[in-house]
Amino acid sequence: MYMVESKGGAIACMLFSLLLLGTWPALLTLLERRGRFPQHTYLDYTITNLLAAAIIALTFGQFGPSTPEMPNFLTQLSQDNWPSVLFAMAGGMVLSLGNLSTQYAFAFVGLSVTEVVSASITVVIGTTLNYYLDDKINKAEILFSGVACFLVAVCLGSAVHSSNNADNKTKLDNYSNDCKDGVRTNGVTSFKPTNFNQGSTNGLDDGDASEKAKFGTAAFLIELENTRSIKVLGKGTFIGLTLTFFAGICFSMFSPAFNLATNDQWHTLKDGVPHLTVYTAFFYFSSFCFVIAMVLNLTFLYYPILNAPKSSFKAYLNDWNGRGWALLAGLVCGFGNGLQFMGGQAAGYAAADAVQALPLVSTFWGVVLFGEYRRSSRKTYTLLAGMLLMFTAAVAILMASSGHRK
Repeated sequence: MYMVESKGGAIACMLFSLLLLGTWPALLTLLERRGRFPQHTYLDYTITNLLAAAIIALTFGQFGPSTPEMPNFLTQLSQDNWPSVLFAMAGGMVLSLGNLSTQYAFAFVGLSVTEVVSASITVVIGTTLNYYLDDKINKAEILFSGVACFLVAVCLGSAVHSSNNADNKTKLDNYSNDCKDGVRTNGVTSFKPTNFNQGSTNGLDDGDASEKAKFGTAAFLIELENTRSIKVLGKGTFIGLTLTFFAGICFSMFSPAFNLATNDQWHTLKDGVPHLTVYTAFFYFSSFCFVIAMVLNLTFLYYPILNAPKSSFKAYLNDWNGRGWALLAGLVCGFGNGLQFMGGQAAGYAAADAVQALPLVSTFWGVVLFGEYRRSSRKTYTLLAGMLLMFTAAVAILMASSGHRK
């Protein structure tokens, strides 16, 4: 099989993973803002996410001859390695719960802040665990300086959201006071809603009503509320931040679990049984991620949460608006996760947590595609700049701590 062994190759995997993992949340956000049911989107996403793991396992995991010490993917499927498999499956479970939480948090808190806060928590907790699991192959003085920067980014991310939320409230209050046609921010009745799941002619390929108003204006916020599938105007920040912190805790657990699955630091395997390769572990990891996502989202079709729309399995099968974007998001995330683990196996999973710089990419998409922070206050812009600066420094420091697994 093909294994990444050099530090340069590991860093290349991390950088490519960073680009992919920062892009798929933007695709899910795009669909939610254009009215597609979140349950439909996530069901499509999780199918191709598993497909990506299968492709990686059957290509990179099968290249070259199989040896007793390093068996190929198909060979490992029949070996007695269930303790490691269970660790991989546990990692897939918490990743699935984290991704599902962020899908709703994107609506309440915004793409940029959700990614920054959850990724920062991931690094603070997950990187520390991985450092000790990896037998301290990373440079501690450098690694934990990066972790400290991530911790500061968490605080700044929360402050950015609070400030931007106050800016939006001011815009909506002023709009309500100045409006002469009866529009109110709690009614949001003068704009025609767009519902892509009930036969609307304004499909995802045609754009949405929010494009008629300028980014950052009160009219844009009201039109967006009519279009999106999860209604958030008038809701407090507590729900969004709670979802974001829960997602961060889940994300902080999946990489250490994967680390245990591939390196067996707790010596759970029987003598003579080889460790799971990164490709076999990733396949089991993604398979259980798929199972959890399918069970929860099929349930949410009939019993939705957080005021999401109710649906059915038949409606999901017939909903083709935006399905291509959802399927693409799953592939992008799957290959991004695979590259992260390939780099982590070579340079240490603590250093590979540098891919949590994905909010840098997500913030770019948030500003360009969704108009986040447009027409906000100077205070919000200052906090946003500080957050991104700390985040950039943290990632650079974390990559500089890369070691080499023996």
